[in-house]
Amino acid sequence: MKNRYKEEKAQEAVRAFGNCPEALALRVYTSRLIGAEEDLVLHGGGNTSVKCVVKNLLGEELEALFIKGSGWDLGSIEPEGFPCLDLAYLRKLRALSSLGDEEMVNQFRTHLLDASAPNPSIETLVHAFLPPRFIDHTHADAIVTLTNLADAEAHLKAALGENIAILPFIMPGFPLAKAMAELYEENPGVECIVLRNHGIFTFGEDARSSYERMIACVSRAEEYLEAKQAKSRAVVYPAAGNLPAAELVLPMVRGAMSYLEDSGRRRTVHLHLRSEARILAALAEPGARERFTTGVLTPDHVIRTKNYPLWLEVAGLDEAGIRSVVARELALYQAAYEDYFSSQVAAKGVSRTRLDSMPRVILVPGLGLLAAGFTPKDAAIAGDIAEHTIAAKVRGAALGPYQELAAGFIFDMEYWSLEQAKLGKARPRPLEGRIALVTGGGGAIALGIGRQLLAAGARVFMSDIDGERLAVVCGKLAETFGPGLVSPLVMDVSDEASVAAGMREVLGLAGGLDIVVPNAGIAHVARLEELSDRKFRQVLEVNCLGVFQVIKAAIPIFRRQATGGSIVINSSKNVFAPGASFGAYSASKAGAHQLGKIAALELAEIGVRVNMINADAIFADAGVSSGLWDVVGPERMRSRNLDPEGLREYYRQRNLLKTTVHADHVGNAVVFFASEQTPTTGATLPVDGGIMEAFPR
Repeated sequence: MKNRYKEEKAQEAVRAFGNCPEALALRVYTSRLIGAEEDLVLHGGGNTSVKCVVKNLLGEELEALFIKGSGWDLGSIEPEGFPCLDLAYLRKLRALSSLGDEEMVNQFRTHLLDASAPNPSIETLVHAFLPPRFIDHTHADAIVTLTNLADAEAHLKAALGENIAILPFIMPGFPLAKAMAELYEENPGVECIVLRNHGIFTFGEDARSSYERMIACVSRAEEYLEAKQAKSRAVVYPAAGNLPAAELVLPMVRGAMSYLEDSGRRRTVHLHLRSEARILAALAEPGARERFTTGVLTPDHVIRTKNYPLWLEVAGLDEAGIRSVVARELALYQAAYEDYFSSQVAAKGVSRTRLDSMPRVILVPGLGLLAAGFTPKDAAIAGDIAEHTIAAKVRGAALGPYQELAAGFIFDMEYWSLEQAKLGKARPRPLEGRIALVTGGGGAIALGIGRQLLAAGARVFMSDIDGERLAVVCGKLAETFGPGLVSPLVMDVSDEASVAAGMREVLGLAGGLDIVVPNAGIAHVARLEELSDRKFRQVLEVNCLGVFQVIKAAIPIFRRQATGGSIVINSSKNVFAPGASFGAYSASKAGAHQLGKIAALELAEIGVRVNMINADAIFADAGVSSGLWDVVGPERMRSRNLDPEGLREYYRQRNLLKTTVHADHVGNAVVFFASEQTPTTGATLPVDGGIMEAFPR
């Protein structure tokens, strides 16, 4: 663990955060140093604090505690991420014999110096009751690795020295705060306090000493583990021909993990595949199943990963065999979770609403680690924690057996209202958990489709043969919806191998596919007598063959998931109302439209709905042009003696509603079909403002 404290950077922070106390500015600086280290804190783990004297509105001096606010990430925290509380009052709470969690939170909220501040950390009283001015708390991998060993205290003292204090695991809250304060008073000169199965606290009278003590302690733990690490490991990889195929395993696992809620809405998950060499090596070691299906490193992880991962042995099996193993092992996992829940509720005499029993981490020897979540972010968090957990258990195995925390503690943390609050209870959006692929992703219509799919909660892959146009569209979508929800996919829809490679990439990044929007299209203006065979074939290959290739490649994924799906083809008003000099485009779109109807007939048996959208006159969106109108527009303007704005007005006046059709209108239609609000397949929905000759019939 590298000490990253630089005095000049610390002073830069003091100047940058000049509107807050200097001690708080330094607290922000060292907190960011801690937050930048994944081996110290991971996805919200850990907290930091500083004690200061501040003045209230009357100019009176008050002892105050600034502590990390709930929901803030240490790596990017700002001064406003440290709510300020009345420290003198908090210290008085120690005289109580008990303090419930809800009342403790109420006391925090009612003794904030700023009512608009975020909720203080649930470990606020630990920081308040301990006297040092600066306190750092992390869930450092090396520390929790040692705390989960059978002879943890001996290993901790061998690694960190005798000048430490150790507590058995206690749930965060008032009892932990009192126990920490008592332990510190009994050992006033200790360098740190380690909480078993949880993490480490270091402290100091200035920001630098508290931070550097944390780095020093964790570094010693890392060095101890490294010294004890086995020098070599006999790793036996499965034979190359027996490795499980991701394109078989991922959609089957994802489909098996989906379920219907009481409302009838289907919940689906995102899967992230991680198959780095170190993960594959760990899963291939002798005894790997017993080692890696043990419990979490720290109970804080349970709300993200469940206590145990699911282990799947599927190497060498055919498709039917994989499906059977997935179904059997998942059923056993869920039954074990339900038994755990029932027994804990009975033993504790409490009433709780059971959470879903699905795993969040699936370990597949020969394939890697699958992380599951209802959102891409949830899956990524589970994957990060699982990777760190595997690495920690590999290191710890050289020192002795792993000793997981008792189920009662795990239950208390998993069903603790204050911990559950971290996950949020927002109502799922219509397409949350769904994975969508939109072809022709570099154009205006695709931008509108992608925007509405993302707004409805879908994870979206935008594909196009033109990487530059694709990057522009994905960049605009990412600006609005954030990173990790939209991905560019350079793919040629007319090339079977390119489409297959694209589908494999979608599976590797998301685990499956629910919504396919064949939207790629090109145009060529020429009367039939002037239309060359080459141009006609080129338009057909993209507009018709491309739709065929994409639908065909998606069908095996839909079958393996066995959860239905939705295909929405962006056809054209030209299907019913073709135009002169537009034969290649009109014929190819009519062919694609007919393919959609055939697909609706053939795929209904597996619950896949296929519908068509006939759009018209969509020129541009947010600075992204329409490839179609880039080709067609100049000729149309010349023939009507119009400028660009005049051409738009011409098409607006042409439709019955006298309205401008936007890309978002097409996106709304896609979301309507994809969210399965009606039992509809084989339908055509015009999005054209009303073109009488293009009415479906």
